[in-house]
Amino acid sequence: MKNPLLVRHAVRCIAFLGFAALLATSALAEEREWPLGHYPQPEKGNVIGETYLVTVEEGQTLVDIARQHKVGYNEIRMANPDVSIWAPFEGTEVVIPAQHILPDAPREGIVINLSELRLYYYPSDDVVETYPISVGRDGFSTPVGVTRTTVKVKDPHWSPPRSMREEAAARGEPPPAVVPPGPDNPLGRHAILLGLPSYLIHGTNMPDGVGMRASRGCIRMFPEDIESLYDRVPSGTKVNIIDQPFKVAWSEDDILYAQSFPQIEENQGTFEPILNAIEVLTRAFGEEKPSVDYSRLRRIVERPDGLLVSLLRAAEEEPTPSMPQQEEAEGLFQELKVTQRPSLASELAVSQR
Repeated sequence: MKNPLLVRHAVRCIAFLGFAALLATSALAEEREWPLGHYPQPEKGNVIGETYLVTVEEGQTLVDIARQHKVGYNEIRMANPDVSIWAPFEGTEVVIPAQHILPDAPREGIVINLSELRLYYYPSDDVVETYPISVGRDGFSTPVGVTRTTVKVKDPHWSPPRSMREEAAARGEPPPAVVPPGPDNPLGRHAILLGLPSYLIHGTNMPDGVGMRASRGCIRMFPEDIESLYDRVPSGTKVNIIDQPFKVAWSEDDILYAQSFPQIEENQGTFEPILNAIEVLTRAFGEEKPSVDYSRLRRIVERPDGLLVSLLRAAEEEPTPSMPQQEEAEGLFQELKVTQRPSLASELAVSQR
């Protein structure tokens, strides 16, 4: 005959173990470790990731560290202007700029922000991935526009374009008509063709250049990043190529952040950067009118480094009644009224309403 005390004890133990397992499962779900570059889409605001520090280990270059943390060449250089790219001292602390404002574009498919040198991929309604890229260098700009992925090719052959063959011939170094798959192939091992003729998203045999303007218009990625996308991006995926050198967004904790990048040279002169920043801010305000630190705004537009900066003025820094925000903003553009078009002041007044 079974001992009823032992039976009750066994039942309690089983119940306790089941409850403990449930708690452990919940804890794991809450502490889900996302792969580098993968983030949950924010339910509120448009800020993802965080900036953090790592320490240089023996033999590492800043480029090695950047690739390890899915950061591009220009990003790591701007975030660490006083650290040697190729010979940083062992033990040096390095800033990893892994906090991003999502581009002002629909959260679908692939979004490429040229000035930011970064690609965003939305595989579902609750996940976003982001990767550093290279885009077209001066004279070979990557075009802005909406297209789609078409054919995916593994181990592609590469045919040097006519312009490259002519340049090489002028130097007395004619290239081969076709470069077969292998370590010398500039397309790497994976290529995703776009609806734009002659433009691709592909790997590279020179990964140190990812994160700068280095291509003839194509989108280059680290080999491991394009391999990940190649396996998961369906043909026909929307690709939205934009150019937003200045981004602004609210965070989940109600901080207004801005992020500024060097403007694509070919687009310089198409708009005034500070006025553009004001217009972007105005769109982000909606019905709210936060107190913006315009001197900080000017600094990040004139000296862009890709790091997120809060634009909200602290309570003790509020402008005096004799200098409200409208007058302060107009003062920021005083020299622009003289050097730019006469209607600038009126445009600014409209953007502040």
